[in-house]
Amino acid sequence: MFSSTALITGASAGFGSALARALIGQGWQVLGTARRADRLAAVAAELGPAFVAIPGDVTDPAHRARLADTARGAGELGLVVNNASRLGPSPLARLADYPIDEFEQVLGTNVVAPLAILQFTLPLLGPGGTVVNISSDAAVEPYPEWGGYGSSKAALDQLTAVLGAERPELSIYAFDPGDMRTEMHQAAFPGVDISDRPQPETVVPALLRLLAEKPKSGRYTAADFTVGRV
Repeated sequence: MFSSTALITGASAGFGSALARALIGQGWQVLGTARRADRLAAVAAELGPAFVAIPGDVTDPAHRARLADTARGAGELGLVVNNASRLGPSPLARLADYPIDEFEQVLGTNVVAPLAILQFTLPLLGPGGTVVNISSDAAVEPYPEWGGYGSSKAALDQLTAVLGAERPELSIYAFDPGDMRTEMHQAAFPGVDISDRPQPETVVPALLRLLAEKPKSGRYTAADFTVGRV
């Protein structure tokens, strides 16, 4: 018997799979989705029956419908984590040269899809349910060449804040994990050694602490919940 059920997007690698692994270790069931079916299948093989793989692209309405059916079939949810993200062009582009079709895809993945997923999962969250939308420091800092990704995460932050105001009975967070050694972060810095960045699994405890402490809805960073903080 599982303690609760979580839905995690972008669960096939990086922070998403690390979080799924940690939650399952705490007795959760995880519904995990990601575009790369082979990677998602590998995570499912590792984590066993507590991990339910639903491969597909969160920007695809047909996939979201399948995801909604699976979530409803699982019953009450305790947690929804919108982790799937699209970086944009690699190398990153200045806004004056940003391909508009790519910008539309970034917004579709990072803003529209999370809201669409929340529209069918919010009714499934039980009392004390939690939403975590994965943000970035690029949402609040004007880094050159990060305008496409950063503006999408700023929009996600605002969406999160408004949802928190509209649904005060839930815990709704934007969570900035900071730089991590992930495939997406490497794509932002092609040819650059990013081995000094922390592995995603080292950041997961900060999010678990957020989930355990359940402060008021809002925007938080991993540094706010590092081990040793009082």
